[in-house]
Amino acid sequence: MTLFALGLSHTTAPLPVRERVVFHVEKLFDALGELTRGQRVAEAAILSTCNRTELYLSAGEPQTAAEWFAHYHSLQPDELRPYLYTLPQDQAVRHTFRVASGLDSMVFGEPQILGQMKEAVRTAEAAGTLGTVLHKLFQRTFAVAKEVRSTTQVGANSVSMAAAAVKLAARIFPSLREQKVLLIGAGEMIELAATHFAAQGPARITVANRTLERAHALAHRFAGHAVELRELSAHLQDHDIVVSCTASSLPILGKGLVERALRARKHRPMFMVDLAVPRDIEAEVAELDDVFLYTVDDLQAIVQGNLDARRSSLEQAEAIIETQVGQFMHWMQARASVPLIRQLREQGEVARQHELERALKHLQRGDDPKTVLEALSQGLTNKLLHAPTQALNESAAEERQALAALIERLYRSR
Repeated sequence: MTLFALGLSHTTAPLPVRERVVFHVEKLFDALGELTRGQRVAEAAILSTCNRTELYLSAGEPQTAAEWFAHYHSLQPDELRPYLYTLPQDQAVRHTFRVASGLDSMVFGEPQILGQMKEAVRTAEAAGTLGTVLHKLFQRTFAVAKEVRSTTQVGANSVSMAAAAVKLAARIFPSLREQKVLLIGAGEMIELAATHFAAQGPARITVANRTLERAHALAHRFAGHAVELRELSAHLQDHDIVVSCTASSLPILGKGLVERALRARKHRPMFMVDLAVPRDIEAEVAELDDVFLYTVDDLQAIVQGNLDARRSSLEQAEAIIETQVGQFMHWMQARASVPLIRQLREQGEVARQHELERALKHLQRGDDPKTVLEALSQGLTNKLLHAPTQALNESAAEERQALAALIERLYRSR
């Protein structure tokens, strides 16, 4: 198999599994060297993020690479097999293009993955494990990702409550990188919100939950802090953005609590999103001058309006990728013919040298130059046409027609 990718991601493996197969930055260089030693593979690059660990490989066997992957992380191959995917040739190319373009991300269209892939390629280059095939693949990948992002609206349209919340927050604050985010709860919705807000690189992320252990687990993924829910009143004033989604039957944040936090903040604005049903934040909080409060219903309108735009963008992006996959596979197929082309040229060169040497001997002997050149051209013609002529004469009746058509195409005789 010339080119393939294997790995796992948020679509195939839960977080506890993904955590066990992370390639840490300080060990990645050595891992690449180990992977390519002993002719396991000829070329290798490793992309390792919180949501995926993938190996992009050339000239090797998937089973051997998968076994190395498992053993490197002190796992048995059977432990990883249920979560691994192996993508050969055009499937690997298509997947690489989609990943770089943000189409395979947990946050659809997010741009961070492209930078992470570029860093993985730089590391592979430094380790000396990036050869002709992978170099060409990633060169084309980055061009495809740029085309997708510049000609479609991928990443511009929010299609989840969490993504819509980020878009709204960006309207309130000039830069989310300077803001502190408080997430209340630790369920799936808050996890998704954490993923979206973390992608913006905020100044701090804090997770508040009744169970501190669950808060720690979620905060750890995003280099954040964890607090217990009962400590909320002491921390609320320190945060610019608050997103809440718990299973509480009663509001967690009342108007009085938020008023006190605003006074401590000297009335700097606070952006609040209540994703819970029933509500976590009292409706009266929206009456406060320095609060921007949005509920599920507010966000739903934004999400619905962007669904059609995203669908159109996705179709455009997939069409771009499909075209580029075809072009890359054409390059791969042409590359596979290189040894045969080289052999044909070497044979032609041997014939040329032989006829040239014979012609020079005749000229040195004083033969007529016109006669010598005539013999030279006839000799070359006979040698170059000998193989196809012999193959045609020796072919059986059932293959002669196909062979004749091929010779006509090669020599453009019609």
